[in-house]
Amino acid sequence: MRIGLLETLRHSNMVLVLFRDAVPCYYRIRAAAPYAGKHLDTGVEVAGLRLACMEPLRKASLKFADGDFAMNLTSQGLCPMADSIAMTSGEAGSLAHEVAAAHLEGPGTVRGTLRLRDAELEIDGTGFHEVSWGVRNWEALSHYRLSWPVFDNGLAFAGIHATTRQGQDVYMRMLYHGKQWRAVCELDDVVEFADDTMTVKSLAWRYRNDLERNWHYTARPLFRVFIPFDGFLLSESMMECRLADGTIGYGLCECGFRLPWQPG
Repeated sequence: MRIGLLETLRHSNMVLVLFRDAVPCYYRIRAAAPYAGKHLDTGVEVAGLRLACMEPLRKASLKFADGDFAMNLTSQGLCPMADSIAMTSGEAGSLAHEVAAAHLEGPGTVRGTLRLRDAELEIDGTGFHEVSWGVRNWEALSHYRLSWPVFDNGLAFAGIHATTRQGQDVYMRMLYHGKQWRAVCELDDVVEFADDTMTVKSLAWRYRNDLERNWHYTARPLFRVFIPFDGFLLSESMMECRLADGTIGYGLCECGFRLPWQPG
């Protein structure tokens, strides 16, 4: 789920997709909803999805209700959020200028209840939450991919690799090893795509942090959905990830494509 507030254009957008066992259960996208006029501190609602701060950058309520589907969830950070642009130092300068001024990310728990028709489900899981602001100039990018897994042993990774229309590769990358965020010096982000060149088949990502320690994980998709932004298209996949020692984690893989997409 996400909410976007486009203050200059005076409209808002939202995405809410629910799936279970690789089957979609609920799907709502509003690309140009009326401008919400409020922010997280007092609670913001777009097309029925309401997000409200309970503790700044640590805890938030996530609510939605519409006929057959309702949810009442609480997201609680597992650690302080970190700005992946700042953690990457000057390397992400051009990317930051075009698509964000700050990009705070962090793993957290998600707990509460979902009601889907006659079934009520207790939710107790993990996920990534993100708060970012600044210009969103999708036209500056040719392609990008990100991977945000949270593992059962407390490890969390936040990596973004973007290619500008001029062919420049820029990165935002950091990792959390259960105690603190660490800068990442090197990211090898291998993504295997299906024949349609947009659907992710697998990941094999390797991180090397500033202490010259290496981490490696592979991932397979559990569910995929396309989200349009006019001339840009997002392919969102929920992935099951596995570290080299077999530890399991889950998280988003997002790939963006400038249309018409021409790989290579």
